[in-house]
Amino acid sequence: MKKIRKRDGRIKPFDMNRIQDVVFAAYMDTYNDVSDESAKKVALAVLAICDRIYDLNDDIVDVETIQDIVVDELFNIDELVAERYRDYREQRSIYRNSKSELFKSVSGLLDYTNEELITENANKQSQLVSTQRDLMAGEVSKYIARTKMIPRHLIKAHDNGEIKIHDLDYYLNSAYNCELVNLKDMLQNGTVINKKQIEKPKSLRTAMTIVTQIAAQVASCTYGGQTVSLSHIAPFVRISKEKITKKYRDMNLPIDEDKLNELISKELQDEIKDSVQTFNYQVSTLMTTNGQSPFISVCMYISEDPEYEEETVMLIEEFLKQRIAGMKNEYGVVATQTFPKLLYFLDENNTYPGSEYYWLTELAAKSTALRMNPDVISVKKMKEIHGYAFPPMGCRAFLSIFKDENDEPLFYGRGNLGVCSINLPYAALEADGDLDRFWDILDEKLELARQVCELRYEKLRGVKASIAPILWQHGAIARLDSDDDILKAIDERGFTVTIGYSGLYETVKYITGESHTSGSAFLLAKEIMRYLRDSLTKFKEKQPHLRFALYGTPQESTTGWFNDKLKAKFGEIEDITDKGWITNSYHVDIREEIDAFTKLNIESELQNFSTGGAVSYIETTPMYKNPQAVLKLFEHMYETIIYSEINFESDVCGVCKYSGIMDCDEDSLNWVCPECGNNDQTKLSVVRRTCGYLGETVWTKGRKLDIINRVKHI
Repeated sequence: MKKIRKRDGRIKPFDMNRIQDVVFAAYMDTYNDVSDESAKKVALAVLAICDRIYDLNDDIVDVETIQDIVVDELFNIDELVAERYRDYREQRSIYRNSKSELFKSVSGLLDYTNEELITENANKQSQLVSTQRDLMAGEVSKYIARTKMIPRHLIKAHDNGEIKIHDLDYYLNSAYNCELVNLKDMLQNGTVINKKQIEKPKSLRTAMTIVTQIAAQVASCTYGGQTVSLSHIAPFVRISKEKITKKYRDMNLPIDEDKLNELISKELQDEIKDSVQTFNYQVSTLMTTNGQSPFISVCMYISEDPEYEEETVMLIEEFLKQRIAGMKNEYGVVATQTFPKLLYFLDENNTYPGSEYYWLTELAAKSTALRMNPDVISVKKMKEIHGYAFPPMGCRAFLSIFKDENDEPLFYGRGNLGVCSINLPYAALEADGDLDRFWDILDEKLELARQVCELRYEKLRGVKASIAPILWQHGAIARLDSDDDILKAIDERGFTVTIGYSGLYETVKYITGESHTSGSAFLLAKEIMRYLRDSLTKFKEKQPHLRFALYGTPQESTTGWFNDKLKAKFGEIEDITDKGWITNSYHVDIREEIDAFTKLNIESELQNFSTGGAVSYIETTPMYKNPQAVLKLFEHMYETIIYSEINFESDVCGVCKYSGIMDCDEDSLNWVCPECGNNDQTKLSVVRRTCGYLGETVWTKGRKLDIINRVKHI
C-alpha cells in the first residue's frame, strides 16, 4: 500500500478519500453545485489521480508530488476547477509559510538571531522589552494581514518584490501613517489626554509640556511620522510675556523703562530656553506604545502666521541654539540627537545677506554644519509648484492641496492613510529592457498598488472615533463624536493615499545602459516620473475620494529587500542587482561622482513630480568649520529644489570618547572606532541619514551598504 510523506516528515497511509474530498470541494467552489455529469468528472479525476500515484515506483510519495498530479489531471478534465484548486493550494502554502515565518520571526527576535527584524528600524531599540512587545505584535499583524485580510494576488506580488505593501506590522490596527498635527486647535481650544481635560495653557512652559504629551499620544495611535509647527506655539510666548510684564509692573520697582524691559526680556528668554529644553528632552526620552520615541518634525516657517512672526523667530532661535549645543548621550559625551527633526523654511526674508532674518539663517547653517539639522524647504519653489508653502508629515510625505467648504486650503489636521511602493527595476527586468513592454508592465504594477491603496481606505470604513480619541475627537485631526465613523473626517479633511516608487536609476540604467544624469537617459527618467504622476491623476479621476499622491519611498529596509527580491528572480546583474541595495526613489546613483549643485539641479526636476513627497540630499565631509559653504548650498536649494538636506558623519565612541568618523569593517559591516578599536556596537554612537530621519548605529545590511558607498558631493 502506498504511503505519503507529509511536509513535516511524518509518514501516513495513502487515503483516496482525502483526494476525493478536495477535488469535490474544488468543483463545488467553481460551480456551487455538482450535477450528475460533474459527479462523474469528479470520480474520473480521482481515479486517474490514484492510478498515477500507484504507477509511481516509490512506496512513499511526497504530498507535493501528489498535489502536482492532482493539478495535472484536473487540467485534463476541467481547467476552471484546476485553476480553483491551484489557487486553493497557493493560499494554503501562503498560510503555512506565514505561520512558519511568524514563529521563526518571534523566536529570532527573542534570541537575537532575526537580524532583519532587529535592524529594520534604525530608531528602534530592539533589545528593549517594550520594543520587543511591539515587534512581536507586528509579526502577528503581518501574519493575519497576509492570510486573512489582503487578497492572494497582492500578497503574491508583494512576496515577489514587484510591490511592497508597507507597514504590514500595523495593518491589523485601524491606524494610519502620518499627519500634520493641528496644534493650533488643540492648544487654543483645549484637548483631552487619557480622559483628562486639558484647557488652554496660560504660559509657554505649560503649552510646551502639553505639546510633548500630545506628540506621545499621537505617536501611540499611528505608525508614522508627525509634524508640529512653532507658529502654533508662538502665541504662548506672547501670553508668557504679557504675564511676566504684568508681574513686574505690579511690583512697582524703582527702575526706568529700559531696565524694566531688560528684566522682562531676560525672564522671557529664560522661559523660552526652559520650554524648548523641556520639549527636546521629553521628545528624546518619552517612550510611546510603539516602543520608541515619537518620530516628530518641527516646522520652522517664520511667516507661516504673520501675526506671531516675532515670537516664532524667538522659538526658532532657541531650537537652533540648543541643537548646536547638542545633548549628552548615555556615555556623558555630547552627541547629535536624532529627534526632533528640524525643518527650516527659506524665504525672501531670510535667504540672502541683507534680508531681515538672515542672521537666523546663519544660525541655521551653523547648526546644520555641526548636527545635520535643520533640513531646508524652499518657500519659493513650493509656491511656484503648489501655490502654498507647508511642511511634510514627519520624514518626507507631503499632502496634496485640499480646500475646505470656504475654499481655504487645509494642511493641519490631515494625514496619509498608508503607502504601497513599486519596484521600478522589476518592471524593467521583467520587460527585458524593452521599453514598450515596460510601460505595459508598469501599468500592471500601478494597478496592484492602486488596489492596495483602496484596501487602506476601505479598511477604515465603519471605524469609530473612539478608537483614538486624541486624533478623532480631541483635535489632533478632528472633533468628531465618539460614535462617528472616522471616514467622515478622512473625507472632509482630504487624507491622501500614496503610491511610492524605488530604483529610477537602476530602471533607466538597465533600459538605456546609462546613468539618468546623462542626456537621453535623463529624458527617459523624466518620462517615467511624468507617467507615474499622470497615472495617479487618472486614478484620482476615477476614485476622487482616495486622493492618490506619488511618493519617493524612504527605503530604510526596503532598499535591500527590493534588491534581494530582484536578485532571486532575475539573478545577479551588473550594477543592478549586484550592489546589495536599490537606489532611493529618483536619486542619482550614490556612487556617482557629481558636484552638489549639479545633483540638486538634476534631482529638482524629478522631485517636482513627487507631489506626495520626496527629499534630496547632499553628501559632504563634516562641515562644522565651514558654515559659509552651507549658506551657499542653502541659497542654491532656495532657488532650485523644494526639500533637501545635508549629510555627513557625526559619530562618538562611548569607550574613549573619540568624536569623528567611525570605520566600517568590510567583512562584518560593524562599526569600529579608529582611535581605540572599540567595535562593541552598543558602545558606539554612529549617526547617519537613514532616509529622511537621522538614524543611529544599527541598520539593515542593504541600508548599511548604501550608507558606506555614498560619495561626497562637496
